[in-house]
Amino acid sequence: MDIKANLETVKKSFINPQCQLIAVSKTKPVSLLKEAYDAGIRDFGENKVQEIQDKHPQMPEDVRWHMIGHLQRNKVKYIAPFVHLIHGVDSFKLLKEIEKQGKKAERKIPVLLQMHIAEEESKFGFDRKELQEMLEDPEFQQFQYVVIRGLMGMATFTENKDQIRKEFRGLKNLFTELKNRDLPGFMQLEELSMGMSGDYLIAQEEGSTMVRIGSAIFGARNY
Repeated sequence: MDIKANLETVKKSFINPQCQLIAVSKTKPVSLLKEAYDAGIRDFGENKVQEIQDKHPQMPEDVRWHMIGHLQRNKVKYIAPFVHLIHGVDSFKLLKEIEKQGKKAERKIPVLLQMHIAEEESKFGFDRKELQEMLEDPEFQQFQYVVIRGLMGMATFTENKDQIRKEFRGLKNLFTELKNRDLPGFMQLEELSMGMSGDYLIAQEEGSTMVRIGSAIFGARNY
């Protein structure tokens, strides 16, 4: 498997060359991450805290680690000192824990709020009502150790491209709507993370600034 060639193929296919590529390296050995690093990748996405912890010391210091999976509150403390971006903040409770651990680590932790846009129950995320309630909560407005960089969403796992497009478009509309509101200073909405190996081109057409691609770079997932 030629990771460098795979990366070149993926990048050539991008509709928006400015869109940031997160190489999803979950389940992959460090040797493959190093190949991707040598090919120019600095942003790696993992979905398990234990795996980020194991790989972090084995990789160069300029690697930016993205937590892209469902994050349990009791695991936040393990990645708080070094994580570059937490993509899947799907509840107010989790955000409160990140604020707490950011304070302990003495650093502001960048996050994305995960919105539930798919028609599947299995996906995590806020709905609009939960988001609105959180934005209005006085405790939320006092945060000092989280920086909300944008939104993230995962489309329904389906062959129906119109449905995928509709879900991504809905998230982009919400993103635009939020940016036009009067928000606390720690909400610096710049990133719209949507799109994976199967749907990243549709996501880019609909305004994604960040895509998470694994199998198109590293081959099929290891279980």
